[in-house]
Amino acid sequence: MAAPSAANLSLLGLFLQADVVVKLVMLILLFASVWVWTIIIEKVMTLRRVNREASVFEDEFWSGGSLDTLYEREGADPSNPMAAVFGAAMSEWKRTARIAGSEIGKTSVKERVDRAMGVTIMREMDRLERFMIFLASVGSTAPFIGLFGTVWGIMHSFSAIAAMHNTDLSVVAPGIAEALFATAIGLVAAIPSVLAYNKISNDLARFASRLEGFGAEFSAILSRQSEEHK
Repeated sequence: MAAPSAANLSLLGLFLQADVVVKLVMLILLFASVWVWTIIIEKVMTLRRVNREASVFEDEFWSGGSLDTLYEREGADPSNPMAAVFGAAMSEWKRTARIAGSEIGKTSVKERVDRAMGVTIMREMDRLERFMIFLASVGSTAPFIGLFGTVWGIMHSFSAIAAMHNTDLSVVAPGIAEALFATAIGLVAAIPSVLAYNKISNDLARFASRLEGFGAEFSAILSRQSEEHK
């Protein structure tokens, strides 16, 4: 009996000999773990890309070239969030400039441009933050799902031990091990989720501040130009 029990303590053996409920818990947690790492990799790569593209765009913006030329090249069909903010502001400014006067009703040009940029920033950040709720959910619930699998597995093991009337360690150990394996998988899914969520959330907040800072500077530029044309 000792050899089979030892063989069953492998990871695959623990899974195969587990109760059907524990197996389901393990599969859910394994799927969640794979999906978590997929999201982490995608978010890290996306944030690196948008920050790099934002730096390139800012260099072009502050190079002293024509804003109309930059708008035709980047803003009309933006490929990154910062270009989208620039394009939204320029579109609103041009649209308002075609109307006589610098005010429509009681809403100034600056307020309209600021609102357009604010909506664009919100839309771009919503797109970048997609699936972040999944990281938070896995980080907070995976340990409890694993614990549920562990409790269920231990109950199943004790029932089997009571039926066999044998409390020898070689009989008890495999059932306890397979039950604890569910908690281990839950922690494997939860720990990277929590760490990644905190890091990526901080990076997203910094990028949002970067977009808002650019929007405030560009709004001031357009406001000055509007004042000059009055």
